[in-house]
Amino acid sequence: MTASEIEGVLPALAKLRVGVFQAWPYLYQGSLAYEEDYLARYAVSPGAVVVAAFDAEDLVGAATGQPLSGEVDDFRAPFVEAGLDPAAYFYFAESVLDPAYRGKGVGHAFFDRREAHARALGFDHAAFCAVIRDDADPRKPAGYRPLDPFWTKRGYRPVAGLTVGFDWPDLGETHNSRKRLQVWVRDGLGAKT
Repeated sequence: MTASEIEGVLPALAKLRVGVFQAWPYLYQGSLAYEEDYLARYAVSPGAVVVAAFDAEDLVGAATGQPLSGEVDDFRAPFVEAGLDPAAYFYFAESVLDPAYRGKGVGHAFFDRREAHARALGFDHAAFCAVIRDDADPRKPAGYRPLDPFWTKRGYRPVAGLTVGFDWPDLGETHNSRKRLQVWVRDGLGAKT
């Protein structure tokens, strides 16, 4: 979905995002009002895309993206500081999927379609961020498996020392607190992984 098509899924995407991001490692205490306002930018941002997964009429997952040059400064500035041109990167923002639909290839489809969209816009580089949490955090669920192997298999790598800071309230918090997110990149979107 692009442009005005995106507007129709924003309320359902906001609800899905709040629910999925409450889980580890995000632990996000979100609000629907904030989410709808935050997500509305994808409907008006040149080059933005929302890849949506439906079960009949129900939105069960979505992945967003846009040129990094159109992202908020919190995401662009660390690239500039690292000597990387934000205009060269397509940024994969959220990727949320109802837990009942995981393990069925939807995550790969999200990446495939966002990568194809980025290539169609002329991008050869993609990036996304993953929240950094302490492995010893008592809120970490037993048996949690990070997605690092999935991302690595798709050709992404974490960039040493390149992190982004972003604020949100953790579950149980009433105020935002700064979180660190690791930047992952893939160069050569045209190449097969």
